[in-house]
Order: sequence, then structure tokens, then C-alpha cells
Amino acid sequence: MANTLFDKPLFVKRSRYIQELGSLEDVFDLLDDWPDEKRDATYEVLEKACRMAAQGIFPLSAIRENVRRFLIKQKSLANIDEVPLLVKKTTDHNIGS
Repeated sequence: MANTLFDKPLFVKRSRYIQELGSLEDVFDLLDDWPDEKRDATYEVLEKACRMAAQGIFPLSAIRENVRRFLIKQKSLANIDEVPLLVKKTTDHNIGS
């Protein structure tokens, strides 16, 4: 399998956390975990395109865009501004001089 990393990750709203999709493998994990009752024709087309991308037949950039559109349709795309970032502590705990 060729390089499967996206040039920029996508973020998915989950019930209690935000999931990062940075590669084709992450998308396969997302699709595997997708609830059966929400698997529609769009899901099936995306899954087939991902399998084709894994074989090198479909471009990875198109997969990322299709996943983005799929998540928008499902109201599951998280805005990067919604993702909490780790804040560096302001106190310095150096021991010594």
C-alpha cells in the first residue's frame, strides 16, 4: 500500500471525544465503527472508494475530500477550533539553579 497519510487531518465529533482522521487507515476504523443504522448509499460509496484507494486506484486527496463531505452530511465534522489543545503550564518546576 502506498503512502496513506492525508496532507491535513480531519476531525470527527464523537459522543464524548473528537477523533482525528490522519490517514486512510483511520478512515477504515471510522467506517468499521459507523453504526449499522446510519450506513446508507453514501457510506457504501465511500467504503468502496477507500478500498480502491488502498489498492492505489483512487487518489488519496479525493478520499479526504469525500470523507469531509460525508462527515458534513452526517453533521459529524468537527471544526479544528472546537478541538481543545494542550496548554503548556506556566509554572517552571526546575530543580537547582
